Amino acid sequence: MIVFRRSIQIGSLFLFLVFLAAAGNFSGSDLFLRMDPALVGITAIAGRVIKWAFFPALLVLLSAPLFGRVFCGYICPMGTTIDLADARIAPKKPVPPRWIRPNLKIYLLAFSIGAALLGVSLAFWTAPLALITRFYGMVVYPVVLLFSDAALTVIQPIADRFDIRKLMFLSIEDRRYAANLFVLLLFAEIFAAARLSPRFWCRYICPAGAILALFSVKPLVRRRVGEDCNGCGKCARVCPMGAIDADDPVRVRYADCLACRTCEASCPQEAIRFSTEHRGAAGVPVSTDRRRVLVSGLGGAIVAAVGLTGLMAATSDKAEGEVCDPRLIRPPGALPEPDFLSACVRCGQCMAGCPTNTLQPVWFAAGPLGMFSPAVTPRRRYCDPKCTTCGDACPTGAIRRLNSRDRVWARVGTAIIHRQKCLAWEYRKSCMVCDEVCPYDAVKFEKQLELPFPVPHVDEDKCAGCGYCEHFCPVRNEAAIVVTPMNALRLGGGSYEETAKSRGYRLRLRTEKSHVANTPGYPGDDGTPASSGGLAPGFDEGL
Repeated sequence: MIVFRRSIQIGSLFLFLVFLAAAGNFSGSDLFLRMDPALVGITAIAGRVIKWAFFPALLVLLSAPLFGRVFCGYICPMGTTIDLADARIAPKKPVPPRWIRPNLKIYLLAFSIGAALLGVSLAFWTAPLALITRFYGMVVYPVVLLFSDAALTVIQPIADRFDIRKLMFLSIEDRRYAANLFVLLLFAEIFAAARLSPRFWCRYICPAGAILALFSVKPLVRRRVGEDCNGCGKCARVCPMGAIDADDPVRVRYADCLACRTCEASCPQEAIRFSTEHRGAAGVPVSTDRRRVLVSGLGGAIVAAVGLTGLMAATSDKAEGEVCDPRLIRPPGALPEPDFLSACVRCGQCMAGCPTNTLQPVWFAAGPLGMFSPAVTPRRRYCDPKCTTCGDACPTGAIRRLNSRDRVWARVGTAIIHRQKCLAWEYRKSCMVCDEVCPYDAVKFEKQLELPFPVPHVDEDKCAGCGYCEHFCPVRNEAAIVVTPMNALRLGGGSYEETAKSRGYRLRLRTEKSHVANTPGYPGDDGTPASSGGLAPGFDEGL
């Protein structure tokens, strides 16, 4: 059974990584995230919404009364990753500290629910699938690409020698993410906790485990100890969750049992089996101090209330005196800011799937409650006006799924020109890059009497804030033309096209070939000279 369980774990982890690598490219790539009962439950409470997309989490929840915490023991990629780390880190005879209570995860769950009742989602700190997606998508994946590119530089001379053209011209684009070192340090602590106890996270912290524990107090299929048991206690010593009573190995706390069957495989008398026959299956009831649960929930509500009264806390459109970061640009299709932060679990799936790597996690640009939420970073890369990956990848609907037509009208901001930095305005040099790359034809050059060359102006009604101009601006450090969230469209429902037209916006992608395509030596999107005749990145031939 141990081999069978390991096979299921590795298979589930592999499938999770495949889905993550293809984030947003097919329906269902966010399946694992939607299976997390903590992520879904906290999001549903904080966002006041129930969706059919949350159905996989309901199935996982319903499996607990039947089979116990099999999701934790067999399917959860967070649990599998911790098992892999524990195999190298955990001591042979760990002694869990007495000050840590097994019910700590239930108190943390109550804390998160208390915050969610006020509309604040803390799932990004505790939901296991949100955390593990962020770890693999923003830490492991970029490092793999970095080493792959280094290996390619070694292989390419050999490929050139033997004329292997696929390898000769193969290139690997790097991925960079803000806050990835913080994520690495967080997981280093999670892995290092194995020195205190195997599966420390699952045993004491995980809110998804707490939810499943409450539903698996007496599962239909559970551990049974036969009469051949001699009370040696070996099963209690090898149990990774400490669910078996060391003084009476017949007794087990089913709320913590992962049905991993490690005890069954280690029993020298072969007296343990898992079945629907409950004779000899003595369970230890879950003992939870109601007062502690209530205090934990109240604590979460207080933290949420303090956060909501912070200076940079997200406010509704009707609120007065909004203070926000002037460069905080949300992804196209993002809900209005309060709803967005309530629904966003900061899993990083949209960032991992973003083909241009422009989506980055923010620190305090949206206040403490907005940490790790995604934002467009035009200086890093532009936001392709034909791309809908972030909305397709979002498991909670914080970023709406848009069709190709609505996507063009999903305005994320407006470009403005810093004339004191512009080569044409300030330095009296000829530069038309922002006009040449703009897919919306929102930049116009006009002749000024006192200046030798035409200078740029932004037609705000045509600008969608895609960031092409800022990304390609030749002025280093901060670009001379930058995107701000001014006039961004943030809709909870309805058509972007209809709303944009009602506001007088005239958003339309260019159909003619770019001036860049005829500029010798100017790089195209794939790194080839634009003089090769292709369209500039983001330009559409038929729209």
